[in-house]
Amino acid sequence: MMNQFFEPPRVEALHVQNYRALQNVRLDSITPLTVLLGPNGSGKSTLVDVFAFLSECFGEGLRKAWDRRGRFRELRSRDSVGPIVIELQYREKPGTPLITYHLEIDEKDRGPVVKREFLRWKRTHPGAPFYFLDYREGVGRVITGEQPESQDKRIEKPLSGPDVLAVNTLGQLAENPRVIALRAFITSWHLSYLSADAARGNPEAGAEERLSQTGDNLANVIQYLGEEHPERLNKIFETLKRRVPRIEKVTSRPLDDGRLLLQVKDAPFSSPVLARFASDGTLKMLAYLILLYDPEPPQLIGIEEPENYLHPRLLPELAEECDMASERTQLIVTTHSPFFIDRLRPEQVRVLYRGADGYTRAKRVADMRGIGEFLEAGASLGDLWMEGHFDVGDPLAGEEGA
Repeated sequence: MMNQFFEPPRVEALHVQNYRALQNVRLDSITPLTVLLGPNGSGKSTLVDVFAFLSECFGEGLRKAWDRRGRFRELRSRDSVGPIVIELQYREKPGTPLITYHLEIDEKDRGPVVKREFLRWKRTHPGAPFYFLDYREGVGRVITGEQPESQDKRIEKPLSGPDVLAVNTLGQLAENPRVIALRAFITSWHLSYLSADAARGNPEAGAEERLSQTGDNLANVIQYLGEEHPERLNKIFETLKRRVPRIEKVTSRPLDDGRLLLQVKDAPFSSPVLARFASDGTLKMLAYLILLYDPEPPQLIGIEEPENYLHPRLLPELAEECDMASERTQLIVTTHSPFFIDRLRPEQVRVLYRGADGYTRAKRVADMRGIGEFLEAGASLGDLWMEGHFDVGDPLAGEEGA
């Protein structure tokens, strides 16, 4: 089981250029739980997809992730020129230097190329940032060592092609621990698109450690937790009973044909019902708890619109669970629900909206005028949002171009 005092890496800032509606968006002071609000088409899902794109680039390669999204014709911001730029600033753990990972992707001969990719940090103050990995179109250098400095060994190591990520290749070599750490961080990310229908199925029997993106292996993960982490599974069931009244227990049972049967028992009845007859909300809440209580959770989790099929009164409960889980992982959540944000702090919430030029803008609720005073007077974020007190993000109003 993961050490309860483990501190996961944290993304603290994200800068994106020329990625669909994100023509030039920067998020600073990103919190362990960050919730994205905004009208339909404001760029929430696109911002989450930036994390998915990076994860797929590291897991499957740049070309596959690029092809899957319609290549530059669909990926590059409309009416824009120049490369797609994604830049992360993160810390491996509290108190360590802030590291910048910069990736520029361009197109040549109908294929993607890594125009530039670098890692840099600033270990002393004052001092110039030090680049310990720097590549352009497959050619560059990396500086080895646990704490790479200018006097350490430089390795000029060409990559196998201009569309290959240096961090993905060099992050498998033992002499590059900082690069290894970034590769491990990004490949651990999990983007969740849970579906109650997917969770109803009877998958092939066999324990699985990690919930899939859709939740179609929910029974397999329950089987794994029951066999390897029964105390964690009991905690999940206790939390489910506390959050969803009348639910007593969920079990997975192997069938003779090799499939798993997921059953849900609710009070006061003596026998459980098959998962396919349980409510959508019960299955989704269970799936979210399985994800959030993972004994070794992904180091970053993206969740799209958790309010779908959940009763509004369960959403503050789920938000609390996400907030507690953010001590062990980082969460990026998109929502349209005022109920989900009711118990959150204004620094945890960003509003995305379209400027006059059609591109996405982002603004922290904590930076909006009057919000702090309203909260001190007893208001909730959800009510303030619905009553029109946020500066931006009203789908029925025109947005400013600033």
